[in-house]
Amino acid sequence: MKRLATTLICCLLFVAAFSQKTDKKLEAILAPMLKDFHGQVGIYVHHLKKNKIVAIDADTLFPTASMIKTTIQAGIFNKIAAGELKYNQELIYKDSLLYAGEDILGSFKNGEKIYLDKVLMLMLTMSDNTASLWLQGLAGGGLTINSWLEANGFKQLRVNSRTPGREVNRKQYGWGQTTPYEMARLMEMIYRGVVIDKNSSERMYRNLTRNYWDGQGLLQVPENVRTASKNGAVDESRSEVIMVNAPHGDYVYCIATKNNADQSWNRDNEAWQLLRRVGYAIWKHYEPNSKWKPDPGVGKF
Repeated sequence: MKRLATTLICCLLFVAAFSQKTDKKLEAILAPMLKDFHGQVGIYVHHLKKNKIVAIDADTLFPTASMIKTTIQAGIFNKIAAGELKYNQELIYKDSLLYAGEDILGSFKNGEKIYLDKVLMLMLTMSDNTASLWLQGLAGGGLTINSWLEANGFKQLRVNSRTPGREVNRKQYGWGQTTPYEMARLMEMIYRGVVIDKNSSERMYRNLTRNYWDGQGLLQVPENVRTASKNGAVDESRSEVIMVNAPHGDYVYCIATKNNADQSWNRDNEAWQLLRRVGYAIWKHYEPNSKWKPDPGVGKF
């Protein structure tokens, strides 16, 4: 019955998409920002209450980088729903799981114990890659996650890395690939409570509200406004998906970039500047009477 209810709700969302109208005023604000970017960029914005969208190259494929971790979380909860995993079950870390880098989990000693829910926290909050790859395996691997995505109507959003048959895609897009529309759609489905089931979606959404990497779009809304997000960054691609529970209506957007000319890792990186400008422009458009403005000094920390 839960699967049937979820399927029906997804169908209703699909039908509702045909009634969406383009927010031409917001499109006129965002289009010039994207046009001047030295690389490729796409964006999808949906205001849930107004049911208006902006879609600029929203069906173009982009690397997900760490945004793919939203699909890994869905894969884990799918296993939990099937009774194959428990949210708070104890796991044992093995050295073979290490993904070299600055990860917290990677500093664990062989044989140390940690609970599944904390590994999820590390994946989503800290974007810990060792945790993420461990969870990808526990979810059944990329093939299982991709099968779930296909069954739920996602045509382009896919896991590539460590996934048989997707080596060519991995070489081109890295860990995962998506369109701005499909990444935003997954976030919206989680928020609406139709991913796996209502309780699972609520837990997933709460997990996504705790992002350590909040230096771009998240700094462009007031600190007392709830947001859920996941971002991704590699040299040539900086992207993020954000749901904003704004005072006058929730909105979700995904902005994705690739083939970026500026591949630096300082705050003035062109893509990160774009993500900040776009984030504030969307906020100001939907909350025109808000007197709040982002404090440039906050970005120092």
